[in-house]
This record gives sequence, structure tokens and C-alpha cells, in this order.
Amino acid sequence: MKKIVLEFFRRGLLAFGFGPLVLAILYFILQHQCGIQSLTVNEVCIGIVSLSVLAFVAGGMNVIYQIERLPLMVAILIHGCVLYIGYLVTYLLNDWLERGIIPILVFSVIFVLGYLAVWAIIYSIIKRNTGKVNEMLREQQKNAKDK
Repeated sequence: MKKIVLEFFRRGLLAFGFGPLVLAILYFILQHQCGIQSLTVNEVCIGIVSLSVLAFVAGGMNVIYQIERLPLMVAILIHGCVLYIGYLVTYLLNDWLERGIIPILVFSVIFVLGYLAVWAIIYSIIKRNTGKVNEMLREQQKNAKDK
């Protein structure tokens, strides 16, 4: 367990620095697309801290897939729930999402669809690569029998 916790912190710290970078890009886009001209010190501080923490958690959460006794679907569910809560809290703290049932419901649907799309892509890549490896193994077995 200690190894998993240390790996969580290692991965989290690697991702931690990307939070402010993502925030700077986001504020740049908001300035050019939405006409935001200035931010308060409070908005900047909350943004930096919240996105740094979110990046830390998101980076660290990938360690959950290394826990061998945890079924893959349970790991995916835990990972998705933690990311969902992290993103939702970050959006609400930064006032990027209005408080209310409808905005949170729309956010939730978009998050779930995006999360499923990413996993569908990952699944198809893994399936394709597994098929290639299996084909190579069949060829090697066939060549070994022929010799």
C-alpha cells in the first residue's frame, strides 16, 4: 500500500505544475473569446490553487490501475467518480459553472460522454494492439512447429 501511495504522490507532483499552465491558457481563451479584461487577485489565487490541486489528483489517480486486486471496472468507476467530483468542485469554485440543477446536469452529461469516449478510444487501441500481439504469437508458434 505504501508503494501505491508514494506512486500517487509522485504522479500527482508531476502533473501539479500543469494546473497553472492550463489556467493561463484558459484565461487567455476567455479573454479573447468572452472579452474578460481583468481578474481579481482572489479569482487568480483560487484558479491557481484549484487547478493545481485538480492536476495533482488527476495525475495521481492513474495509479489506481496498478492495484491488481481491484477489478478493472471498479478502478474505472472510482477513477471516473473522483475526476468528476474534482472537476465539478473546481468549476464551481471558479464560477465557471453556474450553481443549479440544469447546469450541473448538463456538465454531468458532457463529462460522462467525454469520459466514455476516452475509454472507448483506449479500449479500441488496446484491442487492436492485443490482436497484433496475438497474431505475432500465433506466427511464432506456427514457425516453431514447422522447424
